[in-house]
Amino acid sequence: MPIDAKAGSPPPSQAGGKEQRVTKQRRAVSAALDELDDFVSTQELYRILQNQGVSVSLATAYRILQSLADEGLVDVLRNGDGEAVYRRCAVTGHHHHLLCRNCGKAVEVEAPAVETWAARTAADHGFTEVAHTVEIFGLCPDCTALKAAGKL
Repeated sequence: MPIDAKAGSPPPSQAGGKEQRVTKQRRAVSAALDELDDFVSTQELYRILQNQGVSVSLATAYRILQSLADEGLVDVLRNGDGEAVYRRCAVTGHHHHLLCRNCGKAVEVEAPAVETWAARTAADHGFTEVAHTVEIFGLCPDCTALKAAGKL
């Protein structure tokens, strides 16, 4: 993990050119994300925090997640319904995801060929300062085995 929220809160950041305060709510969101392996929506995380007795509004949870995403501390993807889902980054630096359509398992991968292709394609069209995301959806090995056995 890029930060150790269990040992304390992440340091204040300079996201968007302004220092982010490390509030009790931000520490709680960060700690909850550290305990989760899967991607969660803002609403799911809000329910988890409420069940833990954390006093935080849905809007505040959303703002904190957006801030953490802007800082590169969490991954944000869109699920099949187009809803943003979040997870603590296990890999620092730019990476992509393989996502299981059935169980939601996510695998973080580096893809140098994608990086080369994206840079070349952007340059060929005169684009600069580009960014990209790649999510590949399919069935993970476990779900593939379930499907082959007729259990999916």
